Amino acid sequence: MIKGRPAQLLAAAVMTFGSGVAFAQSDADLLKDHTTPGDVLVYGMGYNAQRYSPLNRINKGNAANLTAKWGLALTDNRGAEAFPVVKDGVIYTTIHNATIAIDAITGRQIWRVNHDYPPEVLRVVCCGIVNRGAAIYEGLIIRALLDMTIVALDAKTGKEVWKVTSPDGATAANGFSYTAAPLIANGVLIMGVAGAEYGIRGFIEGFDPKTGKHLWRKHTIPAKGEKGSETWAGESATVGGGSSWVTGSYDPENDLVYWGIGNPSPWNPRGRKGDNLHTNSIIAFRPKTGEPVWYYQTTPEDPFDYDAVQTPVIATILVQGKPRKVVMQANRNGFLYVLDAKDGKLLAANTYGRVNWADGVDLATGRPKVNDVFRGALEGKNVTVWPSVTGVTNWQHMAYHPGKNLLYINTIHIGMTYEAPEAKLLKPGQPSGPGSVKRTTVTEDPNVRGFLKAVDPMTGKERWSKPYQSPNWSSTLVTAGNVVFTGVMTGEFQALDADSGKLLWSFRTPSGILGQPITWEKDGKQYVTVMSGIGGVYALRAGDPNLANVPAGASLWTFGLR
Repeated sequence: MIKGRPAQLLAAAVMTFGSGVAFAQSDADLLKDHTTPGDVLVYGMGYNAQRYSPLNRINKGNAANLTAKWGLALTDNRGAEAFPVVKDGVIYTTIHNATIAIDAITGRQIWRVNHDYPPEVLRVVCCGIVNRGAAIYEGLIIRALLDMTIVALDAKTGKEVWKVTSPDGATAANGFSYTAAPLIANGVLIMGVAGAEYGIRGFIEGFDPKTGKHLWRKHTIPAKGEKGSETWAGESATVGGGSSWVTGSYDPENDLVYWGIGNPSPWNPRGRKGDNLHTNSIIAFRPKTGEPVWYYQTTPEDPFDYDAVQTPVIATILVQGKPRKVVMQANRNGFLYVLDAKDGKLLAANTYGRVNWADGVDLATGRPKVNDVFRGALEGKNVTVWPSVTGVTNWQHMAYHPGKNLLYINTIHIGMTYEAPEAKLLKPGQPSGPGSVKRTTVTEDPNVRGFLKAVDPMTGKERWSKPYQSPNWSSTLVTAGNVVFTGVMTGEFQALDADSGKLLWSFRTPSGILGQPITWEKDGKQYVTVMSGIGGVYALRAGDPNLANVPAGASLWTFGLR
């Protein structure tokens, strides 16, 4: 049921916003977000998700002069993974149980709305009780909640305008949850869903962002008799996973949304023989209807939980000497994929970290050249595989510098031993992840568990790499000032030289950083904002000794030049 004020009152409120609070954001505003650095309106700093800013007031010559302008405690001990949005000097951010508006210059809280959950909701969130941010649209701040509801708040006051629940039994009791930020594309609010570790049948769905009306739903796992259902053995597709738990990107020219789809369920592959479409896939669809246009599957019959949820990055790059619009994804399975944005044709697939389960990718068929490690895992043998379940990257986002044609990727350098016993019948809502297989972490060097890399998209070759004791779970940000920003799980927020990887500046925040840095300007000055707050699946379950004494606690930080 839709709750709150009628549409005419909402329209009046939008028209009367005063200075210092957000005015109405139209579809046209969202389309040009990547070229208007004063505001940050779209997840990924623009529909292309490049996480690149044309700002250069902060540059590699003066980044050493950065200083903290303010920090604001957010009173949450869960992981802080949100992408903040900025409009007219106001920052809007989220934690799992609150939405907050903050004065961007002073750090003063303008309003805060708390969201309460029944205890059973928190028990079915697989991999960290988190939220990755809100969308802003026509005077509304719109966010998803863990209990499969979406709420729209008045950007000026925080008052609820509408609230809807995902229909047709997609509830926490059945293993579903929302952790992603919404994407508004061509006037439709698009949401993905989490829950593959509880045997859901995944989907993506669209809503009217003005009213919350449910418009469409497209399942990522085909129903019996539909095309692709033959890639699932028996009844396994009914609990087949295929979550869509990270936000996608949008190409207005082709009117296509690109979204990454996660792992099949259960992790154990022995009861779901076949390619298991459309898990571990990049899919392209029309935002108005959800109509699928193309897909590319990265890891058919995945035994290793190699989610393909990483946000696809859109760019025009040189392919065989000619400019071509492409979609790029640094996949969890260790391959960096480049696909034609219009038709999904595979243009390149190269490793960007240690991979031993496949010997490459066949560019003609698009299929990985799996070897005895992969085949042994399907047969139930004990194998040592690189990368581990965490992947060569996980959900954290890479940045792309169009002037240098380089991707900046936080990578993970961890393997695992793996063994899948005989498969058991899975029921919807039943845990289907770690307990279904046996695995143990393997490291080459306990002092180097990750790297930040600058990578050529067409070759996968690194221009430079910087090692870290623990892998960075923060996303990256790159600017025209040739500075790369990222966070470290031990708490440091860092600026590095985009050309060499040289560390230019570092500031220790109170907790570990999993957040997504953004940059913006106000009154001729450039600022960088990021959330701090350790949590998430790696920090909770990896047993990394480097993180043993990192305190919890979410906070939001903004930095600028002295």
